Amino acid sequence: MREWWRDAVIYQVYPRSFQDSTGNGVGDLKGITQRLPHIADLGADCVWLSPIFTSPQADMGYDVSDYCDIDPLFGTLEDFDEMIAAAHDLGLKVIVDQVLSHSSDKHPWFEESRADRTNPKADWYVWADPKPDGSPPNNWASVFGGSAWEFEPRRKQYYFHNFLTSQPDLNCRNPEVQDALLDVMRFWLDRGLDGFRLDTVNYYIHDDQLRDNPPATADGFAMASGTYGMQRHLYDKTRPENVAFLERMRAVCDEYEGIMMVGEVGEDGDRSIEVMAEYTEGEDRLHMAYSFAMLGPDFSAKHFRNCIKGFRDGAPNGHPEWSFSNHDVPRHAGRWADHAGGDTDAVARMTCAMLMSFPGTIGIYQGEELGQTDTELVYAELTDPPALRFWPAEKGRDGCRTPMVWEKDAPNAGFSTAAPWLPVKAPQAARAVNIQAAANDSVLQHYKEVIAYRKGSAPLREGDVTFHDLPEPVLGFTRTAGAESLTCLYNLGPKPVAVKVTGEAEVTGPHEGSFAGGKVSLPGTGWIWLRHSVPLKLAKG
Repeated sequence: MREWWRDAVIYQVYPRSFQDSTGNGVGDLKGITQRLPHIADLGADCVWLSPIFTSPQADMGYDVSDYCDIDPLFGTLEDFDEMIAAAHDLGLKVIVDQVLSHSSDKHPWFEESRADRTNPKADWYVWADPKPDGSPPNNWASVFGGSAWEFEPRRKQYYFHNFLTSQPDLNCRNPEVQDALLDVMRFWLDRGLDGFRLDTVNYYIHDDQLRDNPPATADGFAMASGTYGMQRHLYDKTRPENVAFLERMRAVCDEYEGIMMVGEVGEDGDRSIEVMAEYTEGEDRLHMAYSFAMLGPDFSAKHFRNCIKGFRDGAPNGHPEWSFSNHDVPRHAGRWADHAGGDTDAVARMTCAMLMSFPGTIGIYQGEELGQTDTELVYAELTDPPALRFWPAEKGRDGCRTPMVWEKDAPNAGFSTAAPWLPVKAPQAARAVNIQAAANDSVLQHYKEVIAYRKGSAPLREGDVTFHDLPEPVLGFTRTAGAESLTCLYNLGPKPVAVKVTGEAEVTGPHEGSFAGGKVSLPGTGWIWLRHSVPLKLAKG
């Protein structure tokens, strides 16, 4: 029997921005439960919740101080149980962000570990002596800027932190640490959770020799100051020993029925696709993985083709998850708008059709189904640590994290009766759910139609993929399942293009283009799906 997750559409909820039920300006679990019908009606199969665990919220919950409880900001364990039950009643699975590479510095484990070098948790985090001159042990950099090492006077040692100084890295080389984290997973699976989204899944293991990273040989990904991208991260993450820990995690999941793990791979360029393939190869690692490969500025047929082919060639038995937006990057409707002459709705429609036709599991981010764009914020409105530190060169991630808009003319667009933690502004409120639900030609209705078509199409759910050799800006591939084939053509540019088609076919599903006389005509950011039973030959029109 085919596992539920292999062709699922996973809907990411950013809890503090989805629905406030208490009037304090912050979203919560009861609010999520209230709005689950929206996700089910969209056609999604699974809900991914960003962190909801007890936390000082220095990095919006990605700094956990208690892995086995709900932060009061979001509710209680009982609220969590009610949400799980309501989701299951609607046919929705639920997975939760697990941040296992690092904890908060307020976690009792770290408070004990930092006290001295001889306590029972002394080796639960990554500690190292200073160099003779007192400087950090090596050149490793923090993703959020500066050194990845912070000095602790009580131990007279440095501790390692890939992100904020308040997010010390756990020493996952220590079997006791691994055991404790596996027990955390069991705690939530026993409560009915359907799986995990594993934050920074390639950051678990560090080089035991603490060797310096070499300089980068090409431009790299840098979330904040840019210095992080100046290194090749050979020793501070993606170590070979990481795989063995993933196998232990998979064994825990296999103790239960129908559980899934999807890992976030934080790597640069083509290397991210290689790591995705490595981490999902076989039946004893991650069920699937995704990376930032499709979450950046690259928008070309070659780029998308190379991502999909690179994964397929690297792990023919592995499984990918593809997304265009999430809580860490600018929303793609605006990010790629220049390719459609600034028309964000045109980008939203075409990229929805494109994403839903990719082989693998699909991830969408709350508000994406509305064609939502980033909110323009001023410094006084910011909460994101990198932006607060590096403004104005770094705008941070707050712009893509502003609240979901439900009712255009309600206070705060129906998100909260109080001033929300991030502002709801007019350009975002104009895209509210109630407005789009009432319009047959809205982006929201388009998402519903495309997702419904995907669910009814064997080629899109599980078909093989073959790419066609077409010039930019046309992306073309055929998905085949049994005797049924679907050829998908996308114009990634703003000007009309034509493609010659040899063979019998018919237009099917939502489309922005035409097929007649052996020729497909696509307007700027247009697309079309052709159904056929015999192979087609395609050429530039």
